Amino acid sequence: MNPHADQTRKHVKLLGYAGLIPFVGMAMLLWLIDADLHPFVALALAGYGAAIVSFLGGIHWGIGFRNVARMHNAPLFHFGWGVVPSLLAWIAITMPAYAGLPLLAFILIICYTVDRKAYLEAGLQEWLPMRLHLTVVAALSCLFGAAAT
Repeated sequence: MNPHADQTRKHVKLLGYAGLIPFVGMAMLLWLIDADLHPFVALALAGYGAAIVSFLGGIHWGIGFRNVARMHNAPLFHFGWGVVPSLLAWIAITMPAYAGLPLLAFILIICYTVDRKAYLEAGLQEWLPMRLHLTVVAALSCLFGAAAT
């Protein structure tokens, strides 16, 4: 195998798992702080979750552009789906935390479900185990945070 590719894979995994720190940290913080501070931390958690969900949608635009470059008549699925997570996340952050955070957890799970099929078709299946781990921890963090509000 290519040592540069292996190093890149390690960095990507490190960045992916490090991205869980805000999820876990803010969810735990909601259980430790005064109730007066809950709205601020819950909004921070929801905002971070919305940013990550938008990122997951954006990956599909990258896949879509790659497909357009490789195929004469590439399917438009990735471009259409790519905007859905952002729109749903936008709705979630306008809701009270007790409802918005579970919605974000649900969106994260839906994104993984879509990605399970899409990543296979795009030849990205090696990333699915990490995606599953990230999704489970992020979704549970949103649910754990919602339970504290």
